Amino acid sequence: MSELPGIHIPQRWPYTTSRDASDVSAVLGSEERCFLYHGDCRDLLRALPDACVQLVITSPPYNIGKAYEDPLTLEQYVAFQTEVITECVRVTAPTGSVCWEVGNHIAGPQEILPLDILLHPIFARLGLRLRNRIVWHFEHGLHCQRRFSGRYEVIMWYTKSDEYQFNLDAVRVPQKYPGKRHFKGPRAGELSGNPLGKNPSDVWIFPNVKSNHREKTVHPCQFPVELVDRLLLAMTQPHDLVLDPFAGVSSALCAAILRERRACGAEIVEEYVRVSAERIEQAFAGTLPVRPADQPVHEPRNDRVSQLPIHFREARRAVGADR
Repeated sequence: MSELPGIHIPQRWPYTTSRDASDVSAVLGSEERCFLYHGDCRDLLRALPDACVQLVITSPPYNIGKAYEDPLTLEQYVAFQTEVITECVRVTAPTGSVCWEVGNHIAGPQEILPLDILLHPIFARLGLRLRNRIVWHFEHGLHCQRRFSGRYEVIMWYTKSDEYQFNLDAVRVPQKYPGKRHFKGPRAGELSGNPLGKNPSDVWIFPNVKSNHREKTVHPCQFPVELVDRLLLAMTQPHDLVLDPFAGVSSALCAAILRERRACGAEIVEEYVRVSAERIEQAFAGTLPVRPADQPVHEPRNDRVSQLPIHFREARRAVGADR
């Protein structure tokens, strides 16, 4: 199997990076645990057999003019997404899931087009069932002047059938009131919660990977590993195959490695492939920088920068908005 020029992957790691999509056969067997294809994801998808993937998890280009995107008309973008989604559905197992993480397409001056609204009909035509529209909320991003600043994106979770894999106990989170008891009825006085925690709901609060986030790389819009981790634990078992057709810097592949899943993905930008190689090697070595899943979101109450400057207070008082 061929490695990319300039990328050295020690032979002790069961991993291959290749420009030949057919090399994915190794991760379908027992030789490899991770395969990254450097090229168009459609080539990789065509090399995969039917129903071999348990989870497709990705964030496709939003077609908003990022440096790593090819500019497309909206019609071209929908056609491209249709082609990729159709192949992703083909390779997904009957008990498998497809998670498509999207934000907004900027349709014109100050006008947005939510991509989940645009893309849902494609999944529906292919017979997939929408199980959740998960809202990923984060605090940091661009500050808008003529509309409210966007601080969430959406993960559309689809299944191929009604007999799908879902492991709720693996992703429960601490309750706010774990000592709460039933007030009346036959279970009066008994603890009302699940001892493993509560359902995390369909609103997830994870910091996005910006500035001083410990996972930050050169990619402007990378997945936080902890977000992928929750999906992996809920929708797969160890040794299942996970696919990310738009791998970026391979956060999904790294999360799969850390959880003893097999992984494959595609990335067309050479710089991101190089960064991916380093991160995947770190994931196998146990040295990948990852934000701890149980770390609370930082609230800068006592930081100097969180204190209200005097002239801000005066400006608010002048308009009757002192608070």
